[in-house]
Amino acid sequence: QVQLVESGGGSVQTGGSLRLSCVVSGYTSSTYCMGWFRQAPGKEREGVAIIDSDGNSRYVDSVKGRFTISKDNTRNTLYLQMNSLKPEDTAMYYCAAGPRGVCLYGVAPGASSRYNYWGQGTQVTVSS
Repeated sequence: QVQLVESGGGSVQTGGSLRLSCVVSGYTSSTYCMGWFRQAPGKEREGVAIIDSDGNSRYVDSVKGRFTISKDNTRNTLYLQMNSLKPEDTAMYYCAAGPRGVCLYGVAPGASSRYNYWGQGTQVTVSS
């Protein structure tokens, strides 16, 4: 049974940092496309960052230079380091996994529908 479990969310002030983690069990994360998505109230789910099996990553423009996606294959864990947080980053953050080819879609709108496995989400709240 495949499981993704996120942690690390919380409440911070503008300019603060958080590190999200996603522990994967039930398969080897190194062979999949992994990503972080977020959804704010009243908005559609948005791709934040993805990383492929070779470690190549892509980001949505709004987080470039502030967020870093990484993974530790030995620990089967995906990370999202978030720095210089802004109120507009407030959302529920989800990690997801899908077949390798899914990474070709990057963080384009609708890419989330191509991922097979999802975590339960972790809330990030940034106050001004």
